Amino acid sequence: DQDVWLLVDTQKLSMEVKKGDKTVAVLQNIAIGRNGAGEKNHRGDDVTPLGNYRIGWINEKSSFRKFFGLTYPSVEHADSALKKGKIGLDTYESIAKAHSAGQIPPQNTDLGGQIGIHGLGSANLSIHKSMNWTHGCIALTNDQIDQLSQWVEKGTLVTVK
Repeated sequence: DQDVWLLVDTQKLSMEVKKGDKTVAVLQNIAIGRNGAGEKNHRGDDVTPLGNYRIGWINEKSSFRKFFGLTYPSVEHADSALKKGKIGLDTYESIAKAHSAGQIPPQNTDLGGQIGIHGLGSANLSIHKSMNWTHGCIALTNDQIDQLSQWVEKGTLVTVK
């Protein structure tokens, strides 16, 4: 049985639920960070980071209905940030160690954290439909996040392109 994984297309603003190469569902009209997607430079830049992640934790009681936390920052992000002098070696090593141990990387570094896939909770649906509004997360409607719950679990691969 092939593992389910998620492909987030930040250009088309869609999320595909995949099993191997097969698409089992497509969630349309998702919202991403106010400043689009790309390389996240620092906490608070409102950019959705591109890359490959796993779902590191699930909060069923989030104010955004549900929150599937991503294992951001990745080792690649940390490597790039270290080379640019944005983080120190200690931070780099703590991120790398967490990943090699299959744990959630530190969420409080200058690279930002608490990036995930979440619903709207009580947020305004019409704003969600008209603009990218998050601080770097990937937002779905409450119906979509409930639908997504049946496929994802801790460890599910998420590719953000």
